[in-house]
Amino acid sequence: MRLAVVSPFVDRHHGTERALAELLERLAGQHHCEIHLYSQRVEGLALAPPGVKPSQDSGAIIWHKLPSTPGPHLLQFIAWLFLNSFCRAWDGWVHGLRFDLVLSPGINCLDADVILVHALFRRLQELVPAGDLASTKPGLLRRLHRRAYYALLTGLERHVYSDPEVSLAAVSPRTATLLKDYFGRQDIRVIPNGVDTAQFSPSARLALRGEARRHRNFQETDFVLLLIGNDWRVKGLETVLHAASTLRELPILVLAAGDDSPESFRETARSLGILERCRFELPREDVLDFYAAADLYASPSREDSFGMPVAEAMACGLPVITSILAGVSSLLHDGVDSLVLRDPYDSKTLATMIRTLYEKVEWRSRMGQAAARASLEWTWDRNAADTWDLLKSSAARKAQSLIPD
Repeated sequence: MRLAVVSPFVDRHHGTERALAELLERLAGQHHCEIHLYSQRVEGLALAPPGVKPSQDSGAIIWHKLPSTPGPHLLQFIAWLFLNSFCRAWDGWVHGLRFDLVLSPGINCLDADVILVHALFRRLQELVPAGDLASTKPGLLRRLHRRAYYALLTGLERHVYSDPEVSLAAVSPRTATLLKDYFGRQDIRVIPNGVDTAQFSPSARLALRGEARRHRNFQETDFVLLLIGNDWRVKGLETVLHAASTLRELPILVLAAGDDSPESFRETARSLGILERCRFELPREDVLDFYAAADLYASPSREDSFGMPVAEAMACGLPVITSILAGVSSLLHDGVDSLVLRDPYDSKTLATMIRTLYEKVEWRSRMGQAAARASLEWTWDRNAADTWDLLKSSAARKAQSLIPD
């Protein structure tokens, strides 16, 4: 099967893009797909050498590099929509390149046959009035720009996701429910993300623990709460900081990793009197280093279609706390392999959970072991196999629709 895959970038630093990288490698390697990746930036993905054409019995990933454009997000996105559509059309007109399907993770083009839904801007827009999408109060121009940007994206979601000819796959039952509620779609496939248990495991985490804590100057007695994500406010970092501020008699430290500017969170931590207990770091490809430094993964998400760091932390044998608004929570067993917070703003209950896990060492250990066992069922091979089934059925339906009556 020849696929056109449309995504602005693919790497191992971000949840959606990391999931796409794992999927594409397996579609090419295990299911022999010829994948033409239209993207501005690609990192950490095995690509076919330039000029090498794949054979019919072997797959490959061929990168069609698209230019990026400077400017506000709104203009960048509009330019991206035009460029990826034009380049695919050019390859068809000039090079005779025809695709069985166009695959996209989210709204990246207007002609996708299959869309893997990792996030819904309609839902994120609902969080804006509460201030959950801005780390600082924006000025008038930024507010207008953000409003226009989200209006465009939610409008495109309404147009594309409501089309019954577009096959949709959601990364969690929660996301499937939102697609049903917002767009009336009853035919959603649920294909959860996976986790690489060869890379993320208790033994791998423990092997790196000493060095990961040493280079951060963590003491063995420190109890480190980890949160990873590229939108700390939506991931619940403020709730974590407020919970930690009520546990100052315990050796609690907070480690947050992501692309967000830490300034407003530093100010929050300073006002709570715990700034010296917080460490803010940029993301890194070797994400295992973060899990190795931690004792507990805590992310009371205010919205998360899945929550891949939760799954990776569990695979590493870490106890985790997440919220009921994280899609991954539907796969968890509260009190056995995790703790699930009902209200992601409830810092008091979160603090109680953290204290209990700190004090009950044996329970914490059992929870980490149960978490590692549970994660063994969430494989990328299973994710790719389920996606492959969806692609085959979508290709068959598309071919049938092209047959004249």
